[in-house]
Amino acid sequence: MMVLLCKGNKKSYIREEIFENRFMHVAELNRMGAKITIKGNCSSIEGNIKFEAAELMATDLRASVSLILAALSAKGKSTINRIYHLDRGYEDIEKKLKKIGVKIRRID
Repeated sequence: MMVLLCKGNKKSYIREEIFENRFMHVAELNRMGAKITIKGNCSSIEGNIKFEAAELMATDLRASVSLILAALSAKGKSTINRIYHLDRGYEDIEKKLKKIGVKIRRID
């Protein structure tokens, strides 16, 4: 959801009340050009972001998917490290994404 809000036209807010470390991926999104600030359990997301390709580090399952979504909308080639989180929750995600035309590959 955070990546989609980055692409929106206005400022958005997310308040997390379940998992205290849910925003660990924000630093990676900011490295790609996002403008997200965190204060406690609230995030403020500036909209209208154009993501830039980067080498990234996945921190958890949801963060991994958010980095893929951001990378898909960025120009250039992004690399996402520590993708073992993805395998826990998304079986053969690269195969599924390839079926819809995404250029993605797993590097061992």
